[in-house]
Order: sequence, then C-alpha cells, then structure tokens
Amino acid sequence: MSPFTGSAQRTEEWRHLRVAEEKGVTTVTLDRPEKLNALTFEAYADLRDLLAELSHRDRTRALVLAGEGRGFCSGGDVDEIIGATLRMDTARLLEFNRMTGQVVRALREAPFPVVAAVQGVAAGAGAVLALAADFRVADPTARFAFLFTRVGLSGGDMGAAYLLPRVVGLGHATRILMLGEPVRAPEAERIGLLSQLAEEGAAGSAADALARRLADGPALAHAQTKALLTAELDLPLSGAVELDAATQALLMHGEDYQEFHAAFTEKRPPSWRGR
Repeated sequence: MSPFTGSAQRTEEWRHLRVAEEKGVTTVTLDRPEKLNALTFEAYADLRDLLAELSHRDRTRALVLAGEGRGFCSGGDVDEIIGATLRMDTARLLEFNRMTGQVVRALREAPFPVVAAVQGVAAGAGAVLALAADFRVADPTARFAFLFTRVGLSGGDMGAAYLLPRVVGLGHATRILMLGEPVRAPEAERIGLLSQLAEEGAAGSAADALARRLADGPALAHAQTKALLTAELDLPLSGAVELDAATQALLMHGEDYQEFHAAFTEKRPPSWRGR
C-alpha cells in the first residue's frame, strides 16, 4: 500500500455505492435493490476509482463486496448501459469495455483480500465481480449466470475466460461461459466456485465474519499471498519458486514474523501489525 499520493484529494463520499469502514474492514455495497443492483456507467467508474483509492490507503485490511436486497448484482443495467452501447461508436465501446476490465483488475490487484457476499442473482457483470473476489460466500438462494453469449456477446467478458477456468477448471468453465446457464449454489459449491456456503439469509454475516478474521490477521502476509497467487498463474515453476523465495526473504525481515516468534516463546496469541 503506497503512502505516496498526488494532488487529487481522497474521496470520502461515493454517489453510486455505499461504503462503510470498521476496524480495517471496508464494506462496499451495491445499492439499487429495486433493480437487483444493476450497474450503471457511474457505478463502474466509482468501483474503479474506489478500489484504486483504497489500495493506496493503509486503513483497509479486508473488503466485503455486497449487494443490497434480494440479489447481489444483475449485471449491466439493460436501459442505461445496453441501450446506450447500441448508439456508441467503436472507440467509445472500447473505452467502456476497458473500464469494466479495470474494475476486475483492481479487485485482483488490490493489496487486501476481497470477500463477495452473494445472495440471489449474480448475473453477467455481477457474476464476474464475484468471480474476481478472493472468496465467494453465498447462501442457498445464490445463482451465478454468465449470460454474455445469451445477448450475442463473447463469454469472455471482463476477464471471465481467464479467471473462471482457473477457479473451476476448463471443462466447467467452457460449459458455463458457452451456454450461459445459471449455476446454483449447490453446484457452485461442488465445482469450487464457492469458498463457503452459508445458511439462507446469512451470506452477509458469514462474509463479514470471514473479513474480520482476515483483517485481524497478518495483513502484509495476506497481501503478498494474494499477489503471488495472481502473479504465478502464468509463471513456470522455476519462476514461481524464485518469486516465493524473494518474497519470503523480505517478509522474514517483517515485524509480524518477529511477533510470531515472540508470541510463540511467550505462549500468547500474536498481535499482528501488518508490517
């Protein structure tokens, strides 16, 4: 997390998202329940900018991404986005699609773990946002629907063709992205798309509990683990073990590593500092 900032002021109010912080856990809530939290151009842009800003602060140790009401996110708003894209030229469409991809990259590259709390529908872009999180906690009402081919577009939208095979395997990913059929919670758990299946109505509280556990842990170790998981997806083994070695050598100079040894010696729980 970089302490270096430019001239722009940090933003505390976000018009298209609800943001709350409590003791290292930041909760970002998509807040259009009447539209099943369908995304607008402005919501995408706010997510992109918020994630970039949080990544340069030292306050966030874990992030929960949630949706208000009975659904997580139904994807791009049909009227406000899909209708508008039909009137855009190629250059404008490219800028829009790059922006949606920037949101996914920001979720994957953020120096803190991201927990998606999913109830009800996670469709289209909503499914990809959940996929881009580090953990997906869902209740039995959850259903993931990568609907892009059903509207005549590629199933590889927003990095889905990169991320999904790495989570559930190429065979499942091919079926899910090609056919666009919903994956309900029991199947999602079976194929590894879910990190945790909660009781009905408890996805939010279970995600909060997981985020609290992460936030109370060794933040720097979590950040480096996430960075290595992402970086090593495309590395040969020789490059991966060398990157692991360099990372561990740096962390062995960290305060948390010293704190673990002191706590072990003194027979007490460690007090993690995130340094």
